[in-house]
Amino acid sequence: MKPGKRVTLADVAAHAGVDRSVISRVMNSDPGLNIRPETRERVLASVKTLGYRPNAAARTLRTRQSRTFGLFIPDYANPVYAEIIKGAEAAAAERECVLVTGSGRVADSAKPYLDLLADGRVDGLLLAGGVKASATLSALRESRMPWLLLNWSMTDATRHIVLDDEGAAAMAVEHLVSLGHRRIAHLAGPDGSDTASRRASGYRAAMRLHGQAPDPALVVRADYTADGGFHAMTELLGRTPRPTAVFVANVASAIGALRAAYRCGVRVPAELSIVAVHDLPLAEYLVPALTTVRMPLEELGRRGVEKLTTTDPDTPVAETVDGPMELVLRESTAPPGES
Repeated sequence: MKPGKRVTLADVAAHAGVDRSVISRVMNSDPGLNIRPETRERVLASVKTLGYRPNAAARTLRTRQSRTFGLFIPDYANPVYAEIIKGAEAAAAERECVLVTGSGRVADSAKPYLDLLADGRVDGLLLAGGVKASATLSALRESRMPWLLLNWSMTDATRHIVLDDEGAAAMAVEHLVSLGHRRIAHLAGPDGSDTASRRASGYRAAMRLHGQAPDPALVVRADYTADGGFHAMTELLGRTPRPTAVFVANVASAIGALRAAYRCGVRVPAELSIVAVHDLPLAEYLVPALTTVRMPLEELGRRGVEKLTTTDPDTPVAETVDGPMELVLRESTAPPGES
């Protein structure tokens, strides 16, 4: 072989002393191929020795598979999605596939991306939000391409994988109750968000379980951004009497909530405890370090790719990734009035 020359199928065939078709069938694990074990071993040894890599474009034309998966998320600025992407990328790589991602915070912004990917450019699509139901789901069903809603669900969609948001909310509330808090507020997620609805439901159920009637005056909505959390917490701290603890639906919102408490002169955790859903490395370095409920975000992304590769597009999928979840205790929670 000349230095720099691309190794071809013919090169491998000549090196192994077999026909070119045998090389392809061995590499594709063709169950109909009947050859001696030593011949198969010789072919694989030649592939390894020569460093042969199949031509991906040619293989795509033959198999009609792109070996690519798509993942659409609402917002790259939300650090939670980085963990989901990490898990999905790892699962795709294990299958010798790649993951392409797109983003859009406005519902209609997803359409050009989805139209492009649905045109045979990916073998499956994960949707983590940011799309309108009717037109998108109709187009996906017609495409016959495997798809899944990731961490959200809709009444007319039968393919979704979610996290145990109710359980995460219960874990957060139970922690605050165990510390002695009774006036526990909730910075809820945005209106219309499926995850926000489940976390709010979990908050209400946990409060009732511990003999506390949820007070609507202690619930303020915020989008999943630091700015949203800042303004929602500022509003909440202006109410009388103030809560002694707050359960925040999202870690990005909680970062803004911490800043709002500081600006309002409210000491955390001496005067106000804060706990949030999701954990990120930066939570350890906030002041004070933020107590969180760590969710299996990477596993969610991984499981999405696994389901895309193992289920028929018409097969209903309704799965909850229920673990492991973990309460990560840091400095932002303490018994009420503790200085």
